[in-house]
Amino acid sequence: MRNLRTAVLTVLATGLAVTALAQVPAAAAPAPAPAQPKFLSANQLPASHTPWTAGPIRKGVPAEGSVCTTGIAPAAGTRHRDFRTELDTNARQTITVAPTTAKAKALAAELRSALETCLDRLKKQDPGLEGEAFYQGRINVEEGAHVYSIDTSYPEVGSTDIGLYSVGRDGRTVTVVEWGQMGELDGAPLEGFKKTTRTAVAKLH
Repeated sequence: MRNLRTAVLTVLATGLAVTALAQVPAAAAPAPAPAQPKFLSANQLPASHTPWTAGPIRKGVPAEGSVCTTGIAPAAGTRHRDFRTELDTNARQTITVAPTTAKAKALAAELRSALETCLDRLKKQDPGLEGEAFYQGRINVEEGAHVYSIDTSYPEVGSTDIGLYSVGRDGRTVTVVEWGQMGELDGAPLEGFKKTTRTAVAKLH
């Protein structure tokens, strides 16, 4: 009888322990890290006479900054990727994830202002430089993207360069796309660049 009573008490104690454990909430699993914004691939750049080559995606701002927007995007939350062809055509995409949507909106506005004033600043730095700059319009994708062109030349040496630039935003994420080569605006793939910009913003998230 004593052995039976002991066995019953043991079973009851075990059941209470199991019930108590079941009532303890399991530790919450850590939330998965948000997916990183996606970069353009080489085949999404404007058509060129020779194929595009995509460099690696690097953290932070480029070591060799962009002519018009150096020092604006913060290193934290920024990554970039360079592209090139065999005919001295180059491109770059920079992506910044801001802490808040408001800060992303402010960053995009500052980048746009830097592009709008870039040619004037370059002329002040180099009085021998000539050129034209144009706002090439807005692209309706996510929170919007804006395209610019800057055509520069040195008449004394006969060299000309054309650059295409865009700033786009999707929520807290801001991207800048740049394209440049020797030549003038008439020979630049403006419509192709607009398509590239649309793709760049659309694939961020």
